[in-house]
Order: sequence, then C-alpha cells, then structure tokens
Amino acid sequence: MKNLYKYALVSLAALATAPSAMAAGDAAAGEAKTVVCAACHGKDGNSAAPNFPKLANLGEKYLIKQMQDIKSGSRPVLEMTGMLDAMNDQDLADIAAYFSSKSMQLSGAKEIDVQLQSGLRSEDPIAFGAKVYRAGNAESGTPACTGCHSPRGQGNAPAGYPRLSGQHADYIEKQLKAFRNGDRVNDGETKIMRSVAQYMTDAEIKAVANYIAGLN
Repeated sequence: MKNLYKYALVSLAALATAPSAMAAGDAAAGEAKTVVCAACHGKDGNSAAPNFPKLANLGEKYLIKQMQDIKSGSRPVLEMTGMLDAMNDQDLADIAAYFSSKSMQLSGAKEIDVQLQSGLRSEDPIAFGAKVYRAGNAESGTPACTGCHSPRGQGNAPAGYPRLSGQHADYIEKQLKAFRNGDRVNDGETKIMRSVAQYMTDAEIKAVANYIAGLN
C-alpha cells in the first residue's frame, strides 16, 4: 500500500507543480532580461559557484514556478530578495525560455567519502549514489528518482520536473535537506519532494547528489 501511495504521488505531482497559467516565453527577449541573473547563475545559466544553481535546460514550466514562488515569498531565497519584484509574468516567462534553451554543462561526480549511519564508509560512493537514484530505498519507502527525473536525469519538462543531470552536487544536497527538514515546501499539495526526502539519510543525500552531478 505504501508503494501505491508513493506512485500516486508521482502521477499527481505534475498538477501540483505546474503554474495555473503560464505566458508563452520568448527566449530572444529573455536574453536581455537575464543580465542581472548572470552575476550568480552565469550568462548561459551555467553558474560557476556551487551554491548558485545552474538554470540552463531546467525546463520552462519548472523555472517559471520557482520564480513565481520566490517572488511571492512561498519559496524564500535570501540571495534572490527583491530581484524579481519589478518583473511581470511575461518577463519571468521570457527568462525561463532563455535559460531553458541553453545546454547544461556537467559538474561531474567526484570521489568522495560517504559515512553511513553505522559509522562505516561506503565502499563505492558513486555506486551507492547510483543505487539510491535508480532504486530508492525499499526499506524506508523512499522511491527512485528516475520516476520523475528520468533514468538519465533529464527531467520531464512538460510535467514541470527539472533536469538534474549536471547540477552542482552541493546545491542538490542543500535542497534535499531543505525538503526533508521542511525548510522548502513549494513542492505542491502532494508534497512530492518532501515525501521522497523525509526518510533519506545524510549519506544517501550526499551520495545521490554527487552521482547526479556526473549523470548524463
């Protein structure tokens, strides 16, 4: 029954994450509107700093929702305070179209140490991250990431699920912990990401974030 509930969440999440109305974005018009964004996120949406997410190729629907949520305050992001206040829905749509038209550069997985709850260290952290991403954790009821974000991490743009492949590991780790801790709650009424992250250990989060950074 638990698994049926998890899969039901996955099937409903597209409705929960999609904005109720979305203006058609113009990538060409969006380029000029992203000048201020480039300082943190890079001109083409490939940020150099791991604390700022890459925006390239995340998907228009997802980007619009995140910007709307940040502007409204339902997703507080300190670094973005006031940045979107003067922008209207068309501006946000154009910015989303521009960044979504760009290719994301892989950050790359690294050889890291992952300490399990037992105090032992994972023998192969990258393989451990791949297992969590592809199979989840049946014992805790954590579903695989592939259901929403695809086996290659390309996401599902029409459903509003962002691309993960190539994103900074530090950023992914921070967001998973934020969902788990209830510090980020803009995943819709179905609480899809909070339901996924709630049972994940620090080791699982770190390993899967590192794996995603090199997934292609």
